[in-house]
Amino acid sequence: MKTTVIAAACAVLAVGLPFALDTSHLNMAILVLMAAQLGVAWNIVGGYAGQVSLGHAAFYGLGAYTSTVLLVKFGVNPWIGILAGGALAAALSFAFGWSCFRLKGHYFAMATIAVAELVQIFFTEWDFAGAAVGLYVPMNKTGWAWLNFATKMPYYWLALGLLLVTLAVNFWIERSWLGYYFRAIKDEPDAARSIGIDIARYKQVALAISAFFTALGGSLYAQKELYIDPQSVLSTALSIKMALVAILGGVGTLFGPVVGSVVLTSIEEFTRILFGGSGKGTDVIIYAGLIIVIAVFYPTGIVGWWNNQVRRFRSRQAAGAKPVSGTQAAGELS
Repeated sequence: MKTTVIAAACAVLAVGLPFALDTSHLNMAILVLMAAQLGVAWNIVGGYAGQVSLGHAAFYGLGAYTSTVLLVKFGVNPWIGILAGGALAAALSFAFGWSCFRLKGHYFAMATIAVAELVQIFFTEWDFAGAAVGLYVPMNKTGWAWLNFATKMPYYWLALGLLLVTLAVNFWIERSWLGYYFRAIKDEPDAARSIGIDIARYKQVALAISAFFTALGGSLYAQKELYIDPQSVLSTALSIKMALVAILGGVGTLFGPVVGSVVLTSIEEFTRILFGGSGKGTDVIIYAGLIIVIAVFYPTGIVGWWNNQVRRFRSRQAAGAKPVSGTQAAGELS
């Protein structure tokens, strides 16, 4: 079964799923789609270009705050505010990259956390944007024109649409010259430099595209929740979650972040139901445990593990060996 067939089946499932869910499960489906979109956006710079950013909450929060401030303070339509947030996040990424791309490896990751923390402090102290109290999105205008709804269903379609657009951009990058440049920078930076690839420039391009789509996800969150504050849209835990979604599913793959989002969001909801308020911080422990397990046993993520099983199955078939019970012949996920 080829990737396109799997993608088509998933699309059909995604379209029909909300009609079979009650309100609580529909909300969980929306959270899965939103987390998947963030993982796909992070994957552009963290997966294809190999720059592990742990400060992406800065772009997410900037998108949320830009659209909300423009709406609350100036009455600007959210559709315009969302695009403005994406553009502002892309612009911020140049300062972000200028300060962080001078470093490598874990030093780069630490620097991205520091920059994101500075952004969080800025919004916490900025009274015009609500400071630590945050901002509420008004509900005086509703409907698609203002992205404000009384039910969850429209937010599902918005989240699904944004995910599909982000996946389409990733698909184009993966198969374009830009994707080849990104992978060369990730795998063989010295060789890439020797053939004339401007490494700093294309790292910045990857970060700008990733920042733009991450900010769109932040704006959607603000419209859905109708309230934002620095802790909800600018926390380090949020940055780690974006990276973990992609890492868990499989960095540098098209559908890896989607798979990772399904698994991670399900775990989060399960722990919330199981422990309730007494389990505060449990998600961080789970994140840490997953990172350790992936790093030690499955560094290529769930999609990488599945692709390995497929290759082994095909090798046994080619050699005339009997198939292993329970293993299904399927195409590799990209």
